[in-house]
Amino acid sequence: MLIAIWAQDKNGLIGKNDRLPWHLPNDLRFFREKTVNNTLVMGRKTFEGMGGRPLPNRQTIVLTKNTAYQNDQVLVMHSVEEVIAHSKKTETITYIAGGSAVYEAFLPHCDELYRTVIDHSFEGDTYFPAVDWNEWQLVQQIAGTMDEKNQYPHVFETFKNNKDRAE
Repeated sequence: MLIAIWAQDKNGLIGKNDRLPWHLPNDLRFFREKTVNNTLVMGRKTFEGMGGRPLPNRQTIVLTKNTAYQNDQVLVMHSVEEVIAHSKKTETITYIAGGSAVYEAFLPHCDELYRTVIDHSFEGDTYFPAVDWNEWQLVQQIAGTMDEKNQYPHVFETFKNNKDRAE
């Protein structure tokens, strides 16, 4: 199963200089709860923007066109097809975790989407790619709790793909 997971501001912004433009502990907790003991796929820039280390208790796949790229702590793959073939062989869920080009490449293959929408505008340089929302059904929407550490209104949304998944 392939699931894209991301947080965005109300304008679809997802990044600034290969990092998140906000700090929202509720979303970080949501991301951890969903992805722990599963597989994460991200592009090289996203991986390096997180410090170049895999997150604990997750298998990390770094997707890159750079065939010379090596990192002994992660699996390095060079195509969407290679990642999909790997995901079919594993018993874990494969989460697509960015950046924008990686999301765009995997959206046609995703079974579900987990989107956190932050009701605030931030400055940045990376946006989530266009989505044909007619292909997706919103199945869950949960308002996030605001407090001194989570200062922006936010909602966690789950979408399921409407298309027949005869892959």
